[in-house]
Amino acid sequence: MGRRSSQRRNAAMLDSDDTDSVSSSSTTRSDMMLSGLEEVQFDKETVLDQCVDALYEKRGSTREKALASIIEAFNSNIQHEFVEKKFATLLQQCLSSIKRGSSKEIALASHVIGLLALTAGPGDKAHEILEESVTPISDALKSRSDNSKISSLLECLAIITFVGGEEPEETEKSMQLMWQVINPKLGPNVATAKPSPAMITAVVSCWSFLLTTMDGWTLNPKSWQGSISYFSTLLDKEDRSMRIAAGETLALVFEVGSLEKFSGESNKGSSDSSTDEANKSRKLLHIQGLRAKVLNQVRTLSAEAGGKGSAKKDLNNQRNTFRDILEFLEDGYSPESSTKIGGESFNTSTWAQLIQLNFLKHFLGGGLVKHMQENEFLHDVFGFKPKKKLSGAEQHVSGTEKRMYKSPNSALNKARTQFINKQRMLSQDKNVGYFTGGDEF
Repeated sequence: MGRRSSQRRNAAMLDSDDTDSVSSSSTTRSDMMLSGLEEVQFDKETVLDQCVDALYEKRGSTREKALASIIEAFNSNIQHEFVEKKFATLLQQCLSSIKRGSSKEIALASHVIGLLALTAGPGDKAHEILEESVTPISDALKSRSDNSKISSLLECLAIITFVGGEEPEETEKSMQLMWQVINPKLGPNVATAKPSPAMITAVVSCWSFLLTTMDGWTLNPKSWQGSISYFSTLLDKEDRSMRIAAGETLALVFEVGSLEKFSGESNKGSSDSSTDEANKSRKLLHIQGLRAKVLNQVRTLSAEAGGKGSAKKDLNNQRNTFRDILEFLEDGYSPESSTKIGGESFNTSTWAQLIQLNFLKHFLGGGLVKHMQENEFLHDVFGFKPKKKLSGAEQHVSGTEKRMYKSPNSALNKARTQFINKQRMLSQDKNVGYFTGGDEF
């Protein structure tokens, strides 16, 4: 308060001859703030460079810490410049981690690759990420020793296909790789152990996320026949997360249309027109029967009573979800949701949008708001671009970034301290001569 009062008194005593001095001082301070911003940006890039260098280390724990720091940095800011310079290096090191790392390292590297694709956006880089990553991810999925590792690999495959898939065939290939995880007989690993509920839930969520990008008519019916029946069986399982994922996927399948491609009835061509008509009638009856069965299951789950040991929050979540599904199947009304992004409301009105948003919420976590505000790819996906609110000359660092770069508990802080003293010396050199002894701030 004393300093501010002193500043006000000094300002009031200035005459016209001092105007230029005030302007010069103001400009100098502005230049200093901009210079500080540049230093902060340089600071961040240097930390990321050091993290990438750490991925070459032999010690697995060192690589894991570096990957965690990269995730933190990519969540807090859209790292376009870094991706432009280090894209290929970061991708290859992450793929190396997937091939040789521990379950934890594989999970972290998978997440980094997904963030790399989201930051790069659609184009040559994202397509290269998809092409280079599919085989290593597919190989890693064959070893199902850890649920978190498998979930991260599946989410990575979903994200890089969502961004980098340029043709429907590429998307379906990724969907088929996911399907093989819960249907081993469809892939090379016939003798694989039965998938866990968590693994099934992850597959269904990732599969439906990619289905949101597909036109029902472009799907290959041979690949997905019987999927409605499979999802229907999941509604009878005890695991609530699995039920919800299956229910939302069924709602999406009905929203996409072309139910005959998911129903299990194959098209058998015949030169006999009467046989064709009979096949069409049988197929229609089969689809109607499946729909009726699903409708009854959804109705039951929307009103399920709490059983012994059931968590009230999970039960309410299930009821609300299946009430929305029931209303959609009976009346055709998709659920509407509203999410605050930087003070503005982002609304969804289809199952496809809701599934996309929820998947990205889960994948990005605390980085969702930043990416929704500044990631042009997501602006195009959702048709939503919030107004960017600037404070000052954009000199204020966000709360998340402050925690990242200043908190002693931050994953990036240890790397930052290696060059912080040098930065301070440079900053002090810049300040020399800027101010006289009588200047107050």
